[in-house]
Amino acid sequence: MELPSACSHPGWSVLALVLGLLLWARRRRGWDPRKCPTDLTGKTVIVTGANSGIGKCVAMELARRNARTILACRSQERGQAAVEEIRAATGNPAVLLRLLDTGSLASVRAFAQTVLREEKRLDVLVNNAGLTGLPLAITPEGLEQTFATNYLGPFLLTNLLLDLLKASAPARIVNVSSFRHGVGTADVRYLTGQAQPGGYDPIYNSTKLMNVLFTAELAQRLQGTGVTANSVNPGVVSTRIMRHFSWAMRTLFLLIRPFIKSAEQGAVSTLYCAVSEEVSGITGKYFDSDCALALPSAAARDAGLARKLWEESERLTGLPAGPQH
Repeated sequence: MELPSACSHPGWSVLALVLGLLLWARRRRGWDPRKCPTDLTGKTVIVTGANSGIGKCVAMELARRNARTILACRSQERGQAAVEEIRAATGNPAVLLRLLDTGSLASVRAFAQTVLREEKRLDVLVNNAGLTGLPLAITPEGLEQTFATNYLGPFLLTNLLLDLLKASAPARIVNVSSFRHGVGTADVRYLTGQAQPGGYDPIYNSTKLMNVLFTAELAQRLQGTGVTANSVNPGVVSTRIMRHFSWAMRTLFLLIRPFIKSAEQGAVSTLYCAVSEEVSGITGKYFDSDCALALPSAAARDAGLARKLWEESERLTGLPAGPQH
């Protein structure tokens, strides 16, 4: 989901172009979805933010593998267009749209209630939806909008669907993070706007650190259930996530676009964690954009910080406090 947010240094355009060239030159061959035999007939999957970019590519591949594929999207129009495109491309009629705005806890609860009412199983949950480039703003529920969309909404959604995932085990949860988590901070006051990490870039980076911390703590709490949880870095990818930035930044994005990953390439690490045999039984890990296991930042490995974040997230989302591991 991601070209990282921009910095304001006047030499950024040159640096970004050089970075793009280096990333293109160093791109490594990783796991190839076309060589993976996994068939998902009889399985149900949910992909959030699936109307475009990485999410749509992930949903397309899961539908191609015969899964009942639920696209969780904010926009009825764009979501339905993606459903029709995926159905036509894969021949799979079991591709459905359900409306979800992860920035709204009320929307998350309504979506989860619909899933629990309509679906008999859930085998894969991909928390992909996210945004960046918006100014700090507080939602009607008292949450900072980017932190709500990128982190708290997925936290609540996952917890509301855990019983269905456990009943469908073995099942997998994949949380899309970013290499930018390494320069993020996880101050729980950010969630309600009581403190601010800075501009667009620090906000985005911090939400992605929270994704990794959440995944690690979730995996600990799911030990023995048959449900695994892993986080992934898609790499630097050409998607619509830059749409909220200025025209100058969007122009820069277009200049480096030939040298960065397409959405299809960016989806590979997420698909690897969702369907590959190699990841079966692996949980609580962070996978890099080439599908290799990687060590996340020191902050992302702080178990105490992960527990503190989890407990505050439970409080803010109104979830009952769960047992500690």
